Amino acid sequence: MDTVNTRFKWEEATGAAKYIADRHYEGLLEGRFYRSSCPRGRIKSVTLPSLPDGYHIFGADDVPGQNVLPIVEIDWPAFAEQEVRFVGQVIYLVVGPDPDVVDSLLNEIHVDYEPLTPAYTIEQSKALKDGAIHADNNVLDTHMLTKGDIQAGFANAVTIIEETCSTSYQEHIYLETQGAVCYLQDGKVVLEGSMQCPWYVHHTMAVVLGHDNVRAIQCPTGGGFGGKEDFPDVLAAPLAVAVEKLQQPIRLIFERGEDIATTSKRHPVTFHYKTGVDANGKIVAMDIKFDVNAGAYLSLSGIVLQRTITTATNVYDIPNVRVEGHAWATNTVPTGAFRGFGSPQNCFCMETHIHHVAKEVDADPVTFKQQHMLTSQSQSLTGAEIFGELVLDEMLQKVLDMSDYQRKFAEFSQMEETHPERLKGKSKGIGLAIFQHGCGFAGDLEDTLVRAKVKLVKEPDGTVQILASNTDIGQGLSLTFRKIVADTLNKHIDLVQVAVPDTGIVPDSGPTVASRSILIVGYILEKAAKKLKKMWLEGESQEIVEVYCKPDYHQWNQDTYQGNAYQATSYGANVVEVEVDMATGEAEITGAWAVYDIGKAIDGTIFRGQIEGGLVQALGYGSCEKLELTQDGVFAQRSMADYVIPTALDVPAIGSALVDNPYPYGPNGAKGGGELTHNGGAAAFAAAVEHAIGVPLSSIPVTPEKVCEALADGKSTQIKTISAGNGEPINED
Repeated sequence: MDTVNTRFKWEEATGAAKYIADRHYEGLLEGRFYRSSCPRGRIKSVTLPSLPDGYHIFGADDVPGQNVLPIVEIDWPAFAEQEVRFVGQVIYLVVGPDPDVVDSLLNEIHVDYEPLTPAYTIEQSKALKDGAIHADNNVLDTHMLTKGDIQAGFANAVTIIEETCSTSYQEHIYLETQGAVCYLQDGKVVLEGSMQCPWYVHHTMAVVLGHDNVRAIQCPTGGGFGGKEDFPDVLAAPLAVAVEKLQQPIRLIFERGEDIATTSKRHPVTFHYKTGVDANGKIVAMDIKFDVNAGAYLSLSGIVLQRTITTATNVYDIPNVRVEGHAWATNTVPTGAFRGFGSPQNCFCMETHIHHVAKEVDADPVTFKQQHMLTSQSQSLTGAEIFGELVLDEMLQKVLDMSDYQRKFAEFSQMEETHPERLKGKSKGIGLAIFQHGCGFAGDLEDTLVRAKVKLVKEPDGTVQILASNTDIGQGLSLTFRKIVADTLNKHIDLVQVAVPDTGIVPDSGPTVASRSILIVGYILEKAAKKLKKMWLEGESQEIVEVYCKPDYHQWNQDTYQGNAYQATSYGANVVEVEVDMATGEAEITGAWAVYDIGKAIDGTIFRGQIEGGLVQALGYGSCEKLELTQDGVFAQRSMADYVIPTALDVPAIGSALVDNPYPYGPNGAKGGGELTHNGGAAAFAAAVEHAIGVPLSSIPVTPEKVCEALADGKSTQIKTISAGNGEPINED
């Protein structure tokens, strides 16, 4: 296959694209994983079956390099060897020509375990039964951050509100399940797959094989949402080991049930807030502690933890703050990347808590939020000056006007007060969320770790090819990259092509994650195009290489967690309107509105797709996407019949708008926005349901069952308010 040729999205649109399951390889073998059935234990002995000719089993003893998946830390083995930490952990890879025979061989493998007491929840992890899963305390990572003087802040408070807010798992449900094919070509081990980050896969194969004669190629990818950032490494490492030994191509594709059961999920997080309000109704102190369920191995949880801790106060300027976060090891599937990367959890919990604080002090929630919003003169939670102008007030007013929020809020509230018989019928509610998303990697990692590199190749006929490792997984990146380069060169877009992300051809411009593709990679493509335009020679071949260098204003101290946590921040505001059946608890979404500041959009139509997809995914996260662990540590939901996601019939037409606020270090003034669109919908939905039923809600998803329980109990959250009287200090403890 000639991977130099450009792949346009027309093939995906017409159904002609060859996904990994559609491709033919001579002598192809099929692979299946043998997985642990024990959630936590030591492997005592293994019985393997006799193998027919042409069938093979690979495990830890076959790894020529390191038996690890190098995802940030070296703690997750490619093949379990001495212990297992979760049901579904890979122990062996079985391969052969007939998948039915492979399945029968899997059933003949027997592993004898010495079981240990598993921990599925954070509370169980803290109990340390049968010792620690990790280190001596089960803490995979922890960070603390302070701003101002927390003790002095609480000393000035006349009211303290304490609350616990929480979020649950979320499954990616990308259209195409995890899949890859590995083969030998020109002396290299090559892996083609459904992936977001080819250079991550390249690195993993090099580590397990002990050499760099490897190559990773992204195939057309049917969605990712973060689920194909780190997890393709789980497939790539065993496949690379087996292919190097057998010298035959092997394909490994998950069925949907296997995909849901064993792949990474969004992290469940629990936030504990303690908030002090002074006599003027201003928040003067906030103590935030949060716990992240990381699953069996660290994976990307440390980076999720860092994002959560550095943006814990969302869009609000709180003078005195202490934030402490822990990522806990449990005996569950390792949680990993998911659109928003910690921000949807943080935004839901913080927005919900601020809303409840306002109600506890008898303030209008919208006015209360607006009084506490960041301004261009504020300092961030991490002590940095705000770069550029904030347009939060303009965004807020626009979304309030678009949704007719104030009139509806007053009308629905009056109906609640004057029509108690609503309990027998339907009740309306409306909710607001304001939120942010830091673009690019946290801290200075874009400059010190990744150092993105791109290349432009001009052919004698005037066509220009973009070489970068960032992948189009449905978000329209190939089009926006072409537009950036074509507009800068003042050439027709048909003259600009994008090379297939193939580590044998493209430089490492970093992964397709963290809303960095436009902000970081698009920016250096624009710079490269400016250089090419200046040096353009008709009828000649030319190459331009550009390497990222951070702006001078962007400073970060990783030891103190002070400075610019992100190079740029994008902002959003959502309003959701619902009608709740008070008998069944079902909430129908009757309106949804969204306003965003992403600098300046490269392509408004492309970003409209991000708005609608991201907001619908967020509404599912907040309403119906229930993923529960059983007593055996596996997910109760195993198919798309029992894991419910919203359809087009569940969401009305979404009203949306952008506020132009060009960012000088982004292409044509653009910032990132793909993850931002997921961050606010769940909070706005929960606030709308709460408004409709008149009972506070502090956890998602807000399912009909949860609504009915809240109505029956009269409450579904523990909000503790302490008042010491006007001007009298409150003991912080």
